[in-house]
Amino acid sequence: MSAQVPEVVDAWRMVAAGRVFEGRLPLSGMPRLRDVLLDGEGEAEFSLGFGRDALQVPYAELRIEAALPLLCQRTLQRFLHPVRIEQRLGLIRDEADEAALPPGYEALLLAGDGELRPAELVEDELILAVPLVPVVPGSESVERDWPVPADEEKRANPFSALAALKKH
Repeated sequence: MSAQVPEVVDAWRMVAAGRVFEGRLPLSGMPRLRDVLLDGEGEAEFSLGFGRDALQVPYAELRIEAALPLLCQRTLQRFLHPVRIEQRLGLIRDEADEAALPPGYEALLLAGDGELRPAELVEDELILAVPLVPVVPGSESVERDWPVPADEEKRANPFSALAALKKH
């Protein structure tokens, strides 16, 4: 982590001070994210700013840019999945406070002491950005060039037998 970004911050004090942190984190240093990546090469650039909006709602605004090394499930080749995240997190002390957040805010439930770990927050958002089935952009031509025959598609549908029963 960059030298100017502490490992742990008191979110409530950061809101009061209107602090902004910027840094870079190596992907290899994020153990939970590393489990879903092909390798740990690269880094994530982030900025984390704290403040209050016009309605006096405390928030943390997180921006992340990264290129995640993934394995394409169509071509079985490594590719870099570009990620750009801009997220406004409404800071709450209790789950009941979530309903009071304005539209466009994601709730971030803080512990009683207001402790927040910027590196873990960045890692959480990157994990959510990993596609369920990684596919390199432009590989759709496989389906276009070799379409599935109609009779084969009917056989593959397990509900086609039910459709025949419904007609009776």
